[in-house]
Amino acid sequence: MKTWISLIALTLATLSGAAQAADCQAQAAEKKLAGAAKNSFVKKCERESGAGDAGAACDAKAAEKKLAGAAKNSFVKKCVADAAK
Repeated sequence: MKTWISLIALTLATLSGAAQAADCQAQAAEKKLAGAAKNSFVKKCERESGAGDAGAACDAKAAEKKLAGAAKNSFVKKCVADAAK
């Protein structure tokens, strides 16, 4: 049961992140940004709007792997950084 709840939370966080990415892309298009300026804007937008979601998803993954202490902290930090890319 615990695994199902973690999986559902992870799925919802992923879907939410995809919607936020599309929203950031739309905002960049409205501002008529292109190239490096667009990439920078979108990364910043996604990082600011999705940091909490990525953290929750990464915590859920760490719980599934039964990580604790320093191993959990390291895993979550890397997971959030990878999600921000």
